[in-house]
Amino acid sequence: MHAIQLTGVKKFYREADSIVRAVDGIDLTLAPSEFASLAGTSGSGKTTLLNLIGGLDRPDEGTLTIDNLSTGDKSDDELAELRLHRIGFVFQAYNLIPVLTVYENVQFVLQAQRVPEREHKNRIMPILDELGLAAMAKRFPTQLSGGQQQRVAVARAIVGNPAIVLADEPTANLDSETAASLLAMMKRLNQERGITFLFSSHDPAVIAIADRVIRIRDGKVQSDDRKQV
Repeated sequence: MHAIQLTGVKKFYREADSIVRAVDGIDLTLAPSEFASLAGTSGSGKTTLLNLIGGLDRPDEGTLTIDNLSTGDKSDDELAELRLHRIGFVFQAYNLIPVLTVYENVQFVLQAQRVPEREHKNRIMPILDELGLAAMAKRFPTQLSGGQQQRVAVARAIVGNPAIVLADEPTANLDSETAASLLAMMKRLNQERGITFLFSSHDPAVIAIADRVIRIRDGKVQSDDRKQV
């Protein structure tokens, strides 16, 4: 079984009079429950690769399988359903809805999944409590620190019970102490819930916590290293 499998995946963009090979023939497989990092400098192809894995974009060549489902023959609506039920996203810019409270931002996923409302509180509050956010459930994003907002983003990402969480530079806007706390929390969720985490970063301190480091350069995998247990 594979959580994520890419075979010969390519993504090109036209820029002025040239073609940018953002992802250039990547083969990659992640097993369920892995905790892996995409490492590379800005422009290496990390974000494009995450967008392809998450179904936010389609490859120009190659095949993609997410949670054992092939994405190549999926319509846009089917890809949206796949994202909704199987993939959680944590974005660098948080992407919280400013007019909704912490509780309502997390609840938004359950509403989209059409989970009966009577189940919402029992699903949301344990997660907020686990992430140290229960006392902030009625606050709005503008009333939270950056670290707190990113924890809300993590809560929103996992409340729908996804198999996979993709995080694009999740600590980029955080100080080192808050970043370390967030990553430790993500690692705990990986271990306790069995969620596959794939996050991108160019920060050595962030990369160091990963069990597997996949280094990307110019849209290609340069190395793929696992920690020795």
